[in-house]
This record gives sequence, C-alpha cells and structure tokens, in this order.
Amino acid sequence: MSPATERPSYEWLADHGYSGIAYTLREHHNLTLKQFIVEEVGVDTDKDDETLGYEWEISDEETIERFETYLRDRQRRQNLADSTIRSKRTRLARYAREYEALHGAALLVDRVQDPDTQPEEIKRVLSVFDVFDDELASNDSKAKHHYDVNDWYVWLQNRAIATYNPAATVATSFGGWNTDTEDGETKPALRAEQLREILTACDVQADRLLVVALGAWGLRRGEVAALHVSQFIPNAEPPRIEFDERKNGPSSVQLLYGVDDYLDRVEALDESGWNGYLFPSNAAESGHIAPGTVNNRFERLVDDADVTLRGDRPTPHACRRFWYNAYQDAMQNLQDQVAPVADDQGSSSAAVVVDKYLSEDQARRARRDAMRERLAEVFEVRS
Repeated sequence: MSPATERPSYEWLADHGYSGIAYTLREHHNLTLKQFIVEEVGVDTDKDDETLGYEWEISDEETIERFETYLRDRQRRQNLADSTIRSKRTRLARYAREYEALHGAALLVDRVQDPDTQPEEIKRVLSVFDVFDDELASNDSKAKHHYDVNDWYVWLQNRAIATYNPAATVATSFGGWNTDTEDGETKPALRAEQLREILTACDVQADRLLVVALGAWGLRRGEVAALHVSQFIPNAEPPRIEFDERKNGPSSVQLLYGVDDYLDRVEALDESGWNGYLFPSNAAESGHIAPGTVNNRFERLVDDADVTLRGDRPTPHACRRFWYNAYQDAMQNLQDQVAPVADDQGSSSAAVVVDKYLSEDQARRARRDAMRERLAEVFEVRS
C-alpha cells in the first residue's frame, strides 16, 4: 500500500503484530485508530469511499473495521446495490450504538471470541433488541435489524473470528418477527393445511416438485425456474443445492425434505437430449421456464385447491413465508424439548442450553432434525 495515501486496515495491523493499538489509542490517548492514522500520522485518505467518512459513533475500532470489511465483502460477493449497503450500515450502526449505550462499550468482536462469555453476551444482545422491540415502529423494521446483525455475526463465525453467534435466537425470543409487511400489516403465509390442499391438487410430478421447491426448500420463483441438476448434491449430509450467486442469502440450501421428489424428477427427465434443467423449456432461449411461468403454474394449483389468503390468490412468495414460519416453529419446539435440561442446569434460557451444552455438530443436527420433522408433517401428502 502507499504509506502516504492508504489507511491500513485493522486486519493488516493485527497481522503485523499491532492488534492492541486500537485499545491503547482509545484508553490512553482518546483517539480512534482512524483519527490517529489520518490526524497524527498524516495519511491522506482522499478517496471516493463513503465508508471513510461514515461516523459509526462507537468507540471500538475493531468492531468498526469488521463492520466495514463485512459490508465490502457482502457488496462484492453478493452484488448488493449501494442503497442496500447503506441500509445495512445504518442498521448495524444503530445496533452498535444502542449496545454501547446499554453496556458501556461496543466490544462486539472481542466478546464473541471467548466461549465463556456466551451466556452474558446473549443477555446483552437480547437487551438491545428489547429496546428495538419497544422503539421500532414495525415488525418489518425489527426483523431487518435482526437479519443484518445476525448475518454479521454469522460472517464473523465463518471467518473463525467469532466462536458463537449471540443473536442466533433473537427472532424466536420475540415470537418470530416477519420481514414481509403490507400497509403496516404482516403479509400472510400459507398455513400447513393449505399447502397440503395444494399438494393434493398436483396431478403431475412437475407440479409437486414446484410446490416442494417453493415451500420445503424456501426458494424464490426465479431460483425454482432455473434449477439445474448440476446444482444438486443429493448424497451429502445433509443433501443440498448450490448457487453461484443468491440474493440476500447463503449460496447453499439444505434439502431437509424432498430429495426423493428431486430424484423422481431426474429419473423422469433423464433421456437423450435433456438439457439438465428440472423445469425445461424448448421455447425459451435460456433452456428453462421463466419466473412468470412458475407464477402461472402455482396460480393454477391454488385455484384447483380453492386456497386463498385474506380473500386473494396466494403467490409463490407465500410458500417462502411458510418456510420461515416453519423454521421458527421448529426452533421453538426444539427449545421446548430441552427446557427440562435448562431447568436442571439452572439456566434461564433453553436457547443457551442448545448453544452451550450441545456440541456445534449436535446443535446443528438437532436443528436440522426439528425442521425435517416439521416439513415431513406438511409434505407427506400425495395426490
């Protein structure tokens, strides 16, 4: 880097043996790392980069640096719009400022590096969302704050910076905030019995797979339309679908239910000349059906099943909302099952038992099994 114009990142300083510099500057000189580099060292960061001028208004420089690195990474890897990044930055800053106001310092990175701090850190994080629950106007806003905060902690975990995610069970603690709102009201999700009725209306294999992909895998209509056999890894544990790019979500989707439906579809299509798409189209240049065709097929199925939501025909996205609600229900059922263990351990939270007393592999397997059982209850229906 140019020593005259480029400000070193926290990661660079830590890699070169200066991991304690931010603490020293803050505690003994009342300076942030950026202030020291720019004002005292004299580095001229004259760049057209809005993050350099953004005031996070918290004292912990490492947390700020991890926020900024996370946002750059998300924008580059997920191709997010500038407006989306600005919204994420605003919500992360609000979370960090509220955390600092409640707990003295926003040492968000430092405190998730020691697993012994987990119970207390979960309480601190929940207290921030207690404030959000009182102050934010809608469930939509609450859920978006939680999504961004949770995603940041997951990002830290994936890079071996954090040993746990203290925000993992926030949504279930508050009854499951929903990010889908319309005119101030939560958009409805399909109920389990309605999905069963739609499945019963599926006369052909392709229609059933379409409903499974929407409701049991939680995919968007565009993702369903373009599903290709090369994306599926059915023999993994758990089986999964891989995406090169995916909007606001992980690139890998676990198949906790529906592998048999996928295999049946492949067997039916596996013939000479098949292009590998699960919903092929000879008329489309892409080789697969369009997202609008997913809409049309789903509309036909819900009409045949005579299913409505608030008097209107549900869209494919109502299946996606079902998936999220089912996941929240499954996690709550899991916590209910371990509640007696929490009592025996003297813990005030079943969520802490899941995270602290089960190994990471055991907790992951328990969450998968709970969701798999929930989906089987709904989708074990054949026309």
